[in-house]
Amino acid sequence: MVKARLGRQSRVGHLGTLDPFATGVLPILVGEGTKLANFLQEGEKEYYGLIVLGTETDTLDPTGCVKRTARVPALDEQALCALASRFSGKIEQTPPIFSALKRDGVPLYKLARRGSEVAPPAPRQVEIKRLKLALEEPARLRFEVVCSPGMYVRSLARDLGVALGSAAHLAELRRLRNGAFSVEQAVPLAVALTRLERADGTGLIGLRDALPGLPEVVVETRVARRLRDGDSRALDGLNPRAAGRFKVVVGGELLAIAEPTSRVTATIGRIFNPA
Repeated sequence: MVKARLGRQSRVGHLGTLDPFATGVLPILVGEGTKLANFLQEGEKEYYGLIVLGTETDTLDPTGCVKRTARVPALDEQALCALASRFSGKIEQTPPIFSALKRDGVPLYKLARRGSEVAPPAPRQVEIKRLKLALEEPARLRFEVVCSPGMYVRSLARDLGVALGSAAHLAELRRLRNGAFSVEQAVPLAVALTRLERADGTGLIGLRDALPGLPEVVVETRVARRLRDGDSRALDGLNPRAAGRFKVVVGGELLAIAEPTSRVTATIGRIFNPA
């Protein structure tokens, strides 16, 4: 929709899809902002939602067909705390079959919808940094979770059901945070489209501000010219004290993202050309 509104030649991207039944923050990247995707996707995610116990669907959410049912055990606060602790930290998780992961170049969800027999994806390590569970009704669990990129909340719902000796699926989901972007900053899609169509970019997050956690160095125009020509030696001696990736700014605008190669040298990771 965004690309159609801005024109087919526009560069548009986003940071992680939201399932059709889900709500919440979805950062949209346009123009030079699409170059930030790899850097922004590293941020942790935060979700809030509802898990229904006793029923597992093929999609692991309310849009699918019932795959199996099971008895729901009696739960109390102590049991939920123990369950949350069991699924906290680094864990192995098998992504859903209905996902955008590809096999032989085809998204798994397309294969599944065709009725093809789809083998489950290989398990992967993910990290759950915080998990809170609360019993809303005997078969309904409210949850809050902070996790690493690549963690599937639908898979978490399924696995919680299995761990309880029952079945489960994700019934509601709201993304509260995607890296540095929170739902409090978000606006409805119609408002976002209006802002994107403004020539002056009013209401949009600038490239420099999109990575608030990165240290930055400000360079002069002559240094900027060398960097645009691909000469990373122009950064010699300019590394900020904080170790790791940093921003390079000229004239108040983001010029580049750089990676230290030693205490005094760095290499250019990405060059930006703001309008």
